Amino acid sequence: MTFSQQKTISITIDDVPNTANYEKDHFRPILLNILDSLKIPFTIFINEDKIYKTAWLDKNKELLETWVKNEHAIIANHTYSHSRYSEVGFESFIKDIEKGDSLTKVYASKYNKVVKYFRFPFNDMGNDSLQHIQIREYLKSKNYTIAPFTVESSDWMFDTVYQYYLSAGDTVKAKTIGQQYVDKTIELLNFYEKIAIEIYQRPIKHIYLCHDNAINADYLAEIISRLKQADYSIVSFEESLKDPIYKQKDTYYKKWGISWLYRYMDTQEERVKWMKLEPDISKIETLYNQINK
Repeated sequence: MTFSQQKTISITIDDVPNTANYEKDHFRPILLNILDSLKIPFTIFINEDKIYKTAWLDKNKELLETWVKNEHAIIANHTYSHSRYSEVGFESFIKDIEKGDSLTKVYASKYNKVVKYFRFPFNDMGNDSLQHIQIREYLKSKNYTIAPFTVESSDWMFDTVYQYYLSAGDTVKAKTIGQQYVDKTIELLNFYEKIAIEIYQRPIKHIYLCHDNAINADYLAEIISRLKQADYSIVSFEESLKDPIYKQKDTYYKKWGISWLYRYMDTQEERVKWMKLEPDISKIETLYNQINK
């Protein structure tokens, strides 16, 4: 099978639904409305415990259903409570997986959808090869496909700083952080594209990981516009998974949530070589750490 050289990317969104933002935004699903207006495919990874994080249970359930039924959305499991596999262990983690799609599957069935993808919180697949193999076998037995990604830009750090400035009434600094997030995302995508070209001698079908948060409600549309300006087509997650790179063996057996481009490398030395060349995000890390002291 041959693949065109056209550049493509899928948008995947973790930690859906953000019920705290929903309440703050007067029960308007701003990010979802923007995605819907753009008419692009996207995939959501759901943590059902978020439904119970505010007092508005019925409204939060309606929010989840609104995400699930959207015609452009693929639905996936992200555990119930966003637990970390390497910390909680196998038995506790599989309970969190099984609890994580009980309501989601009801809504998915209502709209003739199937929940067949799973993404690890923190992309933490275990401390060692034993934990990795154990959870892979379990997920396979449940007909789950592990959801990879190639690009992420620490939007959760940018979002924390962004919301901090908004809460302080400093819209100028907030806007600066928002623009830095857009620019850094494109810079990181260009870096991972460079890796792909060097290893595979062609553009690959990239998968972008971001989150249901305030900064994406305000800036993801600009990122998507920049992607289109750079001749990227926004394609579905399922379309991206047709790229043969995602059929490779994952040889990385640590707990850190690195890009699958790194996971497919043969040695840790090769990973480290490329990681040292990554675009610098130390400025946002410093601000994030200052805020979270």
